[in-house]
Amino acid sequence: MYKKNMKHLVLALTACFLLSSCGSKNADIQSDSVISSAPVTSVPVATAVPEKPAESVPASPAATSVPETPAPAPTEIPTETPTPEPTEPYTAAEVWLTDDLLYASFSAIHSEPAILYTNNQANKNGHTVCVNAGHGTSGGESVRTQCHPDGTPKVTGGSTAEGATTAMAVASGMDFADGTPERVVTLQEALILRDLLLENGYNVLMIRETDDRQLDNIARTVLANNYADCHVAIHWDSTDYDKGAYYMSVPGDPTYRSMEPVASTWERSNHFGDCLIEGLRSVGTPIFEGGSIEMDLTQTSYSSVPSIDIELGDRVSDHGDEALATLARGLLAGIDLFFTS
Repeated sequence: MYKKNMKHLVLALTACFLLSSCGSKNADIQSDSVISSAPVTSVPVATAVPEKPAESVPASPAATSVPETPAPAPTEIPTETPTPEPTEPYTAAEVWLTDDLLYASFSAIHSEPAILYTNNQANKNGHTVCVNAGHGTSGGESVRTQCHPDGTPKVTGGSTAEGATTAMAVASGMDFADGTPERVVTLQEALILRDLLLENGYNVLMIRETDDRQLDNIARTVLANNYADCHVAIHWDSTDYDKGAYYMSVPGDPTYRSMEPVASTWERSNHFGDCLIEGLRSVGTPIFEGGSIEMDLTQTSYSSVPSIDIELGDRVSDHGDEALATLARGLLAGIDLFFTS
C-alpha cells in the first residue's frame, strides 16, 4: 500500500513538471494555427501568512498570601481592687523606737514596742492620743538620760534636782497608803481610758499594757511625737493629804521656753493641761489650787506634740474601780475639749 501511494505521487509530480514546461514554451512562440491558444494566466496561490504566535503573557504570579496582622487585643485597664473595710472595731500594731526618729538617740531603754490602736468604727475621728501609764520600767532608776536635748541643766527641782543635766531614765514611782505600787494603778487607769477613747472614735497609742515595759521616758516621748497628736502621762503624787488633781505645766523660765522643741509646743501643752483639768472638774474630781504646778520634765523637754504629766491625786486618794472610771471619764471630757477648742 505504501509503495502504491508513492508511485502515484511520483506520477503526479512529473505531470505537474511537464505542464509547467509546456506553458512556458507556448508563451514565447506564436502559433501559426487558426485557433491560437489563450495565454495561460497564472493565478497566484495565496501564500498562507504565518500567524503571529500569541504573545506569551506572563502568568500573573499567584497572589502572595499576606498573613493578616491580628488586631491588637484591647488593653485591659487595671481596676483598683477596693480595700475591704476592716471588720474589727479596731486594729492593733506594734510601733518601735527607730534610729531615724528625732531625739531617739537620747533614749537608753527601748527594747520593746508600744501598741498603736487604729479605730475602724463609724465614729472614728482620726485623732490619736498617746496614753502613757507612768513608771513600769524595771531597771529604769539605774540608768540616766540627758535632761534636755541641748544639754542645758534643769530649771526647776522635782524628782531630779534643779541644775542637774541627767535624770533617771524611768523612776519606779511611789506606793499608795495601802501598799499598791503606783505603776499598777497608773496601768489600770490607762487601760480604762484606752477603752473609753476607742469607744469614742479615737486612735490610741498605748505605751504599756503590762506591768513592765522597757521604754524609758525619752523613748515614750519620741514615740508620742511620731505616732500621736497629744500625749498624756498618768501619775499620782507622793504627798499624803489627798491634794486633788493637777498637771505639770511648762516652766516660765525664758531660757527654757526658748529651747526647742519646747519653744514650738509649750503653749499648746499648757492649753492641753487646762483642758484636762476642766474635764476632771466636770466629773467632780477635786482640783489642787489653780490646777497646775510648773515643772521641768524630761517628757516636756523632748515633746514636739502637746504633752502633759497629769497627777490624778496622791498616795491616799481613792484608787478603787469606781474612782478610776470617774477619772477616766474626766480625762476623756478634757481630751474632747482640747480637740474642739
